[in-house]
Amino acid sequence: MYETTVLPMPDDFEGQVVATLVSRRAEAGSRRAVLYLHGFTDYFFQDHLAEHYVQRGIDFYALDLRKYGRSLLPHQTRGLIRSVTDYFPEIDEAVRIIRRDHDEVTINAHSTGGLIAPLWADRVRGRGLVQGLVLNSPFFDLNVPAPMRLAADLLRTPLSYSRRALPLGSSTVYGRTLHRDEQGEWNYDLELKPLGGFSVHAMWLAAIRRAQRRLHQGLSVDVPVLVLASSTGLRVRDFVPEARSADIVLDPRHIARWSTSLGPHVTCVRIPDGLHDLVLSAEPARKQVFAELDRWMAAYLGQPAGHQGNENRP
Repeated sequence: MYETTVLPMPDDFEGQVVATLVSRRAEAGSRRAVLYLHGFTDYFFQDHLAEHYVQRGIDFYALDLRKYGRSLLPHQTRGLIRSVTDYFPEIDEAVRIIRRDHDEVTINAHSTGGLIAPLWADRVRGRGLVQGLVLNSPFFDLNVPAPMRLAADLLRTPLSYSRRALPLGSSTVYGRTLHRDEQGEWNYDLELKPLGGFSVHAMWLAAIRRAQRRLHQGLSVDVPVLVLASSTGLRVRDFVPEARSADIVLDPRHIARWSTSLGPHVTCVRIPDGLHDLVLSAEPARKQVFAELDRWMAAYLGQPAGHQGNENRP
């Protein structure tokens, strides 16, 4: 059902680098495709998202970025990069491969992927490589008090080149809302996506803040963009039932605020009771996510709203 292609990349400061392109084709031949980009402490496992697209006759691809998931090599530090532009070569290559057989490509990106995707799209504007962006809870800002954001910005000093892990601690609350062995309904590899997440390194955080500041200055993405965010944000240290119906990773108000910085044609939709990864929300919220996605694609990309099979299949 799925095929994987390893994409060798030039070595970086830790040595050998690869990315991995996962693909699933619709039953009938298609000239339309979606490329999925995951978030931090993440990899592609959302089979029901792929199913949603292929049922609509759209070929599905997902990219496990360097140092994540299927692409993580033994010598690498999980998720560690010097700049979000480090990811551009594998996105370039994935899109090149996809466009050999497809005329229309939409990028569907989550969280950190949702920060990377518009910056990449801004770089390639005018070239017609992609026709739309769907951003699921994109990482447009840090969900911390303003003084802590200021402290993070001070990492523009030589500390921004440090591979040192920051003493921020970890929380398993979000992971517990997702995994079926805890309080969630999803099964995935806890070695690739640990309940407590990855360590945050100074170099990575500095790279993220540089990317966020660039986005805040304003981009010129020249394709329609759909931004999806939960209607509710919640900051918790310990598990509470409300954590299963809110974004406990990012502040959705930040997402809504900065969505207008992407380009001239942006639709922002808030999803009641949505989790941080909206497609992993409980079924009522999940159904609304997919309904909004179908409506937007029909309106802006000319995609048919009809489908084969059951769109509510988890």
